[in-house]
Amino acid sequence: MRGRSASSVFANPVLVGAVTVLVIIVAVFLSYNANNGLPFVPTTSLKVRFTNGQNLVRGNEIRSGGFRIGVVEDMKPVQLSAGRVGAELQLKLDKSIGEIPEDSRWRIRPRSALGLKYLELTEGKSKTAFSDGDTVGLEQTEVNVDLDEVFKIFDEKTRRAGQENLRGFGDAFAGRGAAVGRTVEEAPRLFGHLEPVARNLSDPQTQLPAFFKELGDAARVIAPISDTNARLFTTMADTWEAVARDPQALRQFISKQPPTMDAAIESFKVQRPFLAELTAFSTEFSGATAELRGALPDINPALETGTRIQRRVPELNEKLEGTFAAIEDLTSAPSTNAALRALTGTVTTLNPQLRFYGPFVTVCNAPNYFFTFLAEHFSEPDTIGQSQRALLNITGRQDDSLGSMGADEPANGQEVIEGNKQFLHGNPYGAAITPDGRADCEAGQRGYLERNARFYDKKFKIEQDARTPGAQGPTFKGRDRVPAGQTYTAIPETGPYSQIAPSTSGER
Repeated sequence: MRGRSASSVFANPVLVGAVTVLVIIVAVFLSYNANNGLPFVPTTSLKVRFTNGQNLVRGNEIRSGGFRIGVVEDMKPVQLSAGRVGAELQLKLDKSIGEIPEDSRWRIRPRSALGLKYLELTEGKSKTAFSDGDTVGLEQTEVNVDLDEVFKIFDEKTRRAGQENLRGFGDAFAGRGAAVGRTVEEAPRLFGHLEPVARNLSDPQTQLPAFFKELGDAARVIAPISDTNARLFTTMADTWEAVARDPQALRQFISKQPPTMDAAIESFKVQRPFLAELTAFSTEFSGATAELRGALPDINPALETGTRIQRRVPELNEKLEGTFAAIEDLTSAPSTNAALRALTGTVTTLNPQLRFYGPFVTVCNAPNYFFTFLAEHFSEPDTIGQSQRALLNITGRQDDSLGSMGADEPANGQEVIEGNKQFLHGNPYGAAITPDGRADCEAGQRGYLERNARFYDKKFKIEQDARTPGAQGPTFKGRDRVPAGQTYTAIPETGPYSQIAPSTSGER
């Protein structure tokens, strides 16, 4: 009974068809996931950045040592530094390979000549490893140059140039077998001398890359005058053609080159310190040459103008000839030295006075106030011209007043007939600045300090002190202190003067 039941089940075509469809669906599902991931396998995710995706696509394998260890799950463009755009790969790696050291290298490699690619992992030896979800930077990735990209350089123009080169080399070597043999024979000696030269060229201190860079810059600079250079080589060919007409002279010239070179080599040994200094100078001068490029648009017109002016210099020199002759006569005269010594003495005498009077001008603005009221001081005409009436305008009437004629005592508030009491203020040398250079403009604004009035044992209330205590400050349009860099002295003297520091208080 059981045998008939089992056979009846497999004999049912509907059930067999359903099972077949289910198996096919499971197989397709597993195949799809096998191409797009690692089904039923625990994985680790990493992100790797490349400067170029190199036609890598989603689903490409990741291999290490020839074994498949994961797949590329996704790839998208990302913004790199310096405004570049690169590729970021999302990787799925089999956990069975263990932790991946942080110094591991990643490289995109071709899998076949048809363009299929895979990602190769070269494990490092670092003790620290990547964590799940980490991103690998550009410094640990490499992109190969594919063969098709190499072939791209051989475009039609390059192929045609290559053919011309091969034809030229063929013509050059045709019929010259003996010369080629002698070249091979002399090659060992050549390479023996070439070895120290190559060693010097490969030394980093030679800065050969910088040399070729500067050659490129030089070619770019002289490109605008290429026609002029072409004419130069043409005329040089004419010159050498003329030299070749005298073979004996040319042989003598060539025969003198070896001793000349020996002398030059010995000279170079002595020149090495100079060349070292010149190298250091050139390095320090490179900043100025870089700035010169930007300044050339302004310098070139100046040179053009200067050239025109230089053409007129001889005419100017002829006119100056008489001037210099007169100067020569003046300097050779005996009285000139005496006059210069007298002038030196005058300047030496005036310097202390100017240092004292200078702040009255630069700080207190005294000349402007003086000339403002000068017109009033001389404004009253009389039979002989102008009369000063300043005292008449300001003095009252009292015994021994400031305007009295024949006073027998100084004005000291004696009996007043008209006006206010008057006291003599006879303090000379009113200050303009303090010893440290601050404004102390006493003249015309300090008033009368009765406590300072002491004269004849305090009998008279007369102000005789040359200084009022404290700094009176600037006048209305004066400065707060002596201008920066100006030499000064606060009192009349002939001794050394001081140099003030730059002013920080500003002007008023």
